[in-house]
Amino acid sequence: MRQIILLILLFVVGQWLVKALRRSNAHTSSRADGNARDQRGANGAHGADQSSSNRATGGTRGPNGAARASANRQLPEPMIRCVECGVHAPKSDSVTLGGQVFCGHEHAQRYAARVAQAKGREGR
Repeated sequence: MRQIILLILLFVVGQWLVKALRRSNAHTSSRADGNARDQRGANGAHGADQSSSNRATGGTRGPNGAARASANRQLPEPMIRCVECGVHAPKSDSVTLGGQVFCGHEHAQRYAARVAQAKGREGR
């Protein structure tokens, strides 16, 4: 009975130790990120003080004083699905022809030729 209680106690202490280490690692990494941002602001990389650049990017300070990392991330570019081949491509690389969206000029031309050929058959 004494051995079982000792094993349970060791397990609980081990879990507490692992959580404490994770918390300290997360705290030091967020502190290091905040220090790197502060150093960039102090070096005058953008020519503005840290608080005004923080407001401009929409970042806010959390309880530990570090700016949110999500403020520096960019949103992913929307993807479109090509009508011709079905492949998803970035919207900036897409081509729109006749209200349809394509992954490139070649597929837009191929689709237009196929539609024109189908209309020619209907006219006969």
